[in-house]
Amino acid sequence: MSAEVNKQIVEGFDALVRAGDVSRLDEFCTPDLVNHALAPGRPAGLAGTREFLTTTARQFEDDHWRGCRTVAEDDLVVQFGLRAGRWTGGDFLGFPTHSGDYAREVAFAYRLREGRIAERWAIRDDLTMIRQLGGIRL
Repeated sequence: MSAEVNKQIVEGFDALVRAGDVSRLDEFCTPDLVNHALAPGRPAGLAGTREFLTTTARQFEDDHWRGCRTVAEDDLVVQFGLRAGRWTGGDFLGFPTHSGDYAREVAFAYRLREGRIAERWAIRDDLTMIRQLGGIRL
């Protein structure tokens, strides 16, 4: 696949995730997906990704890009920008947090194989989000 097609596939996956539609996950991801962003204790691959999207991800209301740059080369695609939304409150990475609005820089990296996502990484500024939601003071 061309870099441009791979970029479109990742953007389609992103739209699917934002909509919370796990029914089409198999169309965008390989059966042996390696999702490096899953928390310990979650099932690996598609099962863990599906579990995350139907549980924890629902605490991120209206999570959206507030500016995103997508760069693709060969089988690699990276999205970088500011993601914002509203957190419903509760534990976040072991920190008790209040509900509220957040904005944090995020980078998602993908490796595609035969038109589907084979690997996914998430690099997020979680400390900024935890501070915004009162989970820690520095």
